[in-house]
Amino acid sequence: MKRQQLILAITALSLTFGASAAENVYGPFPITVKGYSGDKTDSTSYTGQVARQVLHTSLKKLAAKGDGSNADAVRADMMAYYSGKDAGRAIVDPKTKDSFIVEQTDVDQLSKGKDLRGKTYKGIISGWPGNMTGQEVIDFMIEKAAASKSGFDPLTGFNYPQLISKFAMGAVFYNQAVDNYLDEGLTADNKPNNAAYKEGAHYTGKEHVWDEAFGYFGAPVHAMSLDAKQAYNIAKKKDLSVADYNKDGKIDLVKEMTFGHAYYAADADKSGTDYLHTITKAFIDGRKLISSANGELLSDAQRNELMAHASTIKVNWEKVIAEATFKYAGSVYKDIQKLNVIVESGGDANEAFNDYAKHWGEMKGFAMALEAGGKNLGETDAKLNRLIGFGPALLGGGQVTSIDSDGNYVVGGDMDMGNYSVHMIKLQKLLADAYDLKALKNDATAELAGLVESLGESASAEND
Repeated sequence: MKRQQLILAITALSLTFGASAAENVYGPFPITVKGYSGDKTDSTSYTGQVARQVLHTSLKKLAAKGDGSNADAVRADMMAYYSGKDAGRAIVDPKTKDSFIVEQTDVDQLSKGKDLRGKTYKGIISGWPGNMTGQEVIDFMIEKAAASKSGFDPLTGFNYPQLISKFAMGAVFYNQAVDNYLDEGLTADNKPNNAAYKEGAHYTGKEHVWDEAFGYFGAPVHAMSLDAKQAYNIAKKKDLSVADYNKDGKIDLVKEMTFGHAYYAADADKSGTDYLHTITKAFIDGRKLISSANGELLSDAQRNELMAHASTIKVNWEKVIAEATFKYAGSVYKDIQKLNVIVESGGDANEAFNDYAKHWGEMKGFAMALEAGGKNLGETDAKLNRLIGFGPALLGGGQVTSIDSDGNYVVGGDMDMGNYSVHMIKLQKLLADAYDLKALKNDATAELAGLVESLGESASAEND
């Protein structure tokens, strides 16, 4: 009898634990659309956003395929993943690696007819020369990447795979989520919850816009049960057992992969912050709130609560991008110190300069992404762009200052490596103060006073 009671107790505990665990997973969520008569049982739907995550990761890989002589072919391939919608586009990345088996191999297996360009930020990006919109910036970068060997231009220091990737994540995913779905998409009259999103859909308007925002963040559905390193390693295709939530031996890119800004949230969280869980929990709580309305219009109280969850997501998502900008500013600073040692000793600086350009491209892409969040960054944006400039400081002095009427870069100015390293530390201080950052990876701010003293009168006083 006691043995039977023990078994029942253990079973009850297991069921309680299972229910608790399920509450911290993004989906499945019930069908609440009134009058729905189909066979769907889960109202969760964001496959189109995951298709765009895959288009982005594939585009980044393709941006490094140029060899200087195949520009037309590389450009065509890149545009197929950026602005094309045709069937037959294989997933270039992420794909199966050793024992890390990826279920989908074609973009259309996720969602048909999707592109990136149509969803790219259409406002002006002040951090890039030429007064271009977000769409035009990526168009321009693709053109340049295709004509560059491995997507790198040593004359300007532009690493296009990194520039395109980090900016596209902001100009598409961040912009669409925080300045569309979690903004206009949550107004009372837009995509109401008492009607299907579109005729025949098995989800309501509000259910779908919330799901779409979650898909753009890029977290696996079980992110709440993962620590930062585990979530990070999924993106690196290092741990099938952790990624494989349903234990079928393969990775479903829709539910089990870490993409985009969720990956960078996890990267920051390895320093002790909790961006990934904070954002994911707000998404889960918001979706549960919408489901609880049971296909009726959200009350004012419900919508206000939903807006509070959206605010949590927006604030922390912005911090994730700012943290990444901060991190790579520190990397650029370290690269400059390394380059100075190599140059002074007469060594070969090519490899170190490539690292410098890579980190600069990551920093610059993330910094530009902040402009796509639908809010006026004001003085912060002006200072940020002045400190970074349009291009990295070059070994011979100067940096890209503009683009001429033929689309060629103009290099000039008197920026040198010493002054630019000061700018990187000042940039970190600006970001930390403006966005109240906590992870602060690669923090070099403590070195500012000593660096300025060592440079003497030549140290730039820009934005003291």
